Amino acid sequence: MIKPQCLHRGDRVAIVSLSWGGPSAFPARYAMGRQVLVDRFGLQPVEMPHTLREPEWLQRHPEARAADLMQAFADDSIRAVISSIGGEDSIRLARHVDPAVLRAHPKIFLGYSDSTVTHWLLRRAGVISFYGPAVMAGFAESGGPFGYSMQAVQRLLFETEAPGELQPSNGGWTSARQDWGAPQQRPRPLQPAEPWRWLQGHGVVQGHLIGGCLEVVEFLRGTSLWPSPSEWDGAILFLETSEEAPPPSTVARALRSYAAMGVLQRLGGLLFGRPGGGLPASKFAAYEEAILRVVREEEGLSQLPVISRMDFGHSDPMCVLPIGGLLQIDCTSQRLSLIESCVQA
Repeated sequence: MIKPQCLHRGDRVAIVSLSWGGPSAFPARYAMGRQVLVDRFGLQPVEMPHTLREPEWLQRHPEARAADLMQAFADDSIRAVISSIGGEDSIRLARHVDPAVLRAHPKIFLGYSDSTVTHWLLRRAGVISFYGPAVMAGFAESGGPFGYSMQAVQRLLFETEAPGELQPSNGGWTSARQDWGAPQQRPRPLQPAEPWRWLQGHGVVQGHLIGGCLEVVEFLRGTSLWPSPSEWDGAILFLETSEEAPPPSTVARALRSYAAMGVLQRLGGLLFGRPGGGLPASKFAAYEEAILRVVREEEGLSQLPVISRMDFGHSDPMCVLPIGGLLQIDCTSQRLSLIESCVQA
């Protein structure tokens, strides 16, 4: 996998709207996140030609959204590309994106949720990308962005040494929804911090990360972006559920499908983000029971490391996970570590 160049203060970064036209729908929220890029990281945000178009127009023109992505990558004055927000139909971009352009101009891509499609386009092109905050959800946060998220961005995107151990947030978490159109926004209430749950596993394993939002990963099954069987060997799959809060049965059915395809049996580990959609922590155990029912009881994979309630995806704050990056899982000491840098000087 090609490592993109790291970021520096003063770099130009492109903001793209690859799915929903959030910046046009909620300009104040967009401006909040954009300003964090300037004030916190000293970056120079650049909107692509269609970044600020209306949601209805963008929905009708996936080819224009794809053109923005390719223009951002082809422009060598731009050092990174950041998603403005997710959505639900980035899958329509795939046929309009030339992976050769992405490979010829490797650079950081950052986003989550529906941006899973773009991450897998980059994976197919052989370029490491970064599953983490978007401009309007992650960088924009009432009361200011979470330090845990911003420190992850700094460590993964700006620094060239191996990031080392990943740790849970110790400042609480939230997946509460807000009305982005309201004139006054209070900080979201936080739930108590909790450790990640090590559900099972044995020994020490290393593997390259692949994953994203579960519902979007399901969109990708059967497409040219789906990895070949050998690409799953030893891989560490990370999954998280969206703000639509699909039930535990949806997670179980997806895992059963991966087992039927021979994917589950090839993995080196499974990571699950804290369920999204504003669910209380009391609901999380049902997801873990569904996961273990498939992995352990149905498939007999009792040695496969499985960690849940992690800080990525549709709850905040969130860590940054490099797709294509090498992760070590130590089940004995219960440590997760990124053991090599995912950017270069």
